[in-house]
Amino acid sequence: MNETILAIDIGSTKICAIIAEIEDSKVKIIGHGISKSQGIKKGVITNIELSSKAIKKAINDAKRIAGSNLTYATVSISNAYAKSLNSTGIVNIPHKDISIKEISRVMQTALYNANIPNEYEVIHVLPCNFRVDDQDFIEDPFGMNASRMEVDVNIIMTQKSNLSNLKKAVRSAGVEIEGIVLSGYASAIATMNEDEKELGVAVVDLGGQTSNLVIHSGNSIRYNSFLPVGSNHITNDLSMALHTPLHIAEDVKLKHGHLVETSSEVIELPIIGDEENHNNVSLEVIRSVIFSRVEETLIILENAIERSNLKEQIGSGIILTGGMTKLKGMRELAQSIFPSLPVRISTVKEGIEGLFDELKNPEYATVLGLLRYKAGEHTQYEINFQQELLHSKDAFQTDTLNDIRIANTIHDTTDHQKTSREEPKEKKQNKTTIDNNAFSFDDLPDIKEENINPIKKLANWAKQLF
Repeated sequence: MNETILAIDIGSTKICAIIAEIEDSKVKIIGHGISKSQGIKKGVITNIELSSKAIKKAINDAKRIAGSNLTYATVSISNAYAKSLNSTGIVNIPHKDISIKEISRVMQTALYNANIPNEYEVIHVLPCNFRVDDQDFIEDPFGMNASRMEVDVNIIMTQKSNLSNLKKAVRSAGVEIEGIVLSGYASAIATMNEDEKELGVAVVDLGGQTSNLVIHSGNSIRYNSFLPVGSNHITNDLSMALHTPLHIAEDVKLKHGHLVETSSEVIELPIIGDEENHNNVSLEVIRSVIFSRVEETLIILENAIERSNLKEQIGSGIILTGGMTKLKGMRELAQSIFPSLPVRISTVKEGIEGLFDELKNPEYATVLGLLRYKAGEHTQYEINFQQELLHSKDAFQTDTLNDIRIANTIHDTTDHQKTSREEPKEKKQNKTTIDNNAFSFDDLPDIKEENINPIKKLANWAKQLF
């Protein structure tokens, strides 16, 4: 299936729109647009008009490069006002064979059983564990034979007011929302490999004003959290400590910020409101300011992981992604904070064509995750924002499963014979030709209802004789 999609990552510091083609689950980028965020603070839209203009600029740049005029998009939504709760669903399997219909039914039952607050709206229902009869930890129940199925789900929801403002901002930019994905979930899709999914992993997206944490264990995300700190806090700290403008502080952070190495070198920096005079600042002072803020961020992250009660299930460690990971020595400092867990900086997974160098930076993990989500790398059997069950089973598999019979019953055989007798004469003759021209006396037509075909009568006599 060939499909052209538009993915938009709406962050607190930047907005990235990418147009891509999906063919047989392969993604090819054909257009992109990046703009500076406006009207968005700490993951929340604070000014619909300004945020809409920023979103529109990124979309128009992507459309101009791609030569496509898409009107529907899949967008990210911040973890800022997202919450999670767990639920369980149980259903009986009347026909014993588990098909997509039964899986959908048990997922809907789990959603129905959840106590969702009125002010929240569901964006993901993610199955964590299936149980079939007495068997636990079933990876995929499809096609199994059972009388009872149970599922544990993680339901991710967000405030309706926040979601409504997001829709208004995107709609004002000339695009309708067809899909919404939690930004931390999208970042995890873009960075995790299969081994990390299986062993359990914590993915931390260290953004500009906020950071997102998700813990993936087994089949899906088990925990998500929001950290109100980001790389912009480092810039603000430098600006205040060094009495220098914000844009200068940002340059100093990127050029001279190192979390491990020390230096006695001194640099000159302009003073806020004083264009004539400059301050002489030691790089050791700069390192100390940056180190303090990053260390604080990682300690907040450590506390969040402890609160999840899933630390023992993070077998493959922690993946760091986002703009803050560009600081030199980031992995080494994080490893010292988490001595018992391996830490790595995210790298772009293969499989996306047309990926230019800028998009390979960790700060674009979320938008790349949106593309992979649309290409089918979502959690198997999740219920999405539009209340659709997402799965990779094609129509042939589902139809074939429904047609499976362990053995033909007497009623099945009788019904089949009735159907055969009711078939038109022409269809019967065609079927006979297909079956290698097989001939049977029973297939001879009766001349009249009250008379028996003489050849057929002779055949019956011969059967009785021998």
